[in-house]
Amino acid sequence: MSNREQQMQAFGRLLDIMDDLREKCPWDKKQTLESLRHLTIEEMYELADAILEKDMTEIKKELGDLILHIVFYAKIGSETNDFDITDVLNGICEKLIVRHPHIYGDVEVENEEQVKQNWEKIKLKEKGGNKRVLEGVPKSLPAMVKAIRIQEKARGVGFDWDNKEQVWEKVNEELQEFETEVNAGNSKEYIEGEFGDLLFSMINYSRFIDINPENALEKTNKKFIHRFNYLEEQSKKDGKEFGEMTLEEMDEYWNKAKTIK
Repeated sequence: MSNREQQMQAFGRLLDIMDDLREKCPWDKKQTLESLRHLTIEEMYELADAILEKDMTEIKKELGDLILHIVFYAKIGSETNDFDITDVLNGICEKLIVRHPHIYGDVEVENEEQVKQNWEKIKLKEKGGNKRVLEGVPKSLPAMVKAIRIQEKARGVGFDWDNKEQVWEKVNEELQEFETEVNAGNSKEYIEGEFGDLLFSMINYSRFIDINPENALEKTNKKFIHRFNYLEEQSKKDGKEFGEMTLEEMDEYWNKAKTIK
């Protein structure tokens, strides 16, 4: 592993390259904060995929791409005299110091949960007394991730269940309400609302058993894709085609796929 001097040299090298690209490359010269936005989102998803795959080589590569984007945004900010990379770095340093009073101050904590609660309370104070607790949740977050952040922020100010048994009761309550509305043949809009309540309660329960629902669902997506691809490939090898196979025949391939990692 490199030492601090080598790390600083590498970061300085990236800053120098960014200066060159912004000055000399036609594509880089044209970019704006807005034009980079969708590319940054794409890079974040690529990093998320690499993390789930536990591909350290790919994680290293995607982290590099993200750091490039951060440096790029800071370069654009410096050209408009709004901020530069020094402001960005000092800003995050100051935030971390303020939000970790148990390290840089005289606050005492007993566990991780108290650290998280302090973080949310300090964050709320930073935004002023008139700010609402949930205003910090980005509107453009995917619905499941947004639900997680909403629940975390509510917990940060003490609005939460006491134990997982209470949450599981709520899950069962929402499941029965959803089933009742489906069986009653109510409107799609109403049933959709009940389904949303059920999902929200399941996400709540996942917090209490320390499972990230976004990661869990994505792993299941990948597992389904792997098994379905096996079904498709092996059935073709046997001269069979989708649309002509029975469900029982497809289940045979599916069950075989479940035995292969």
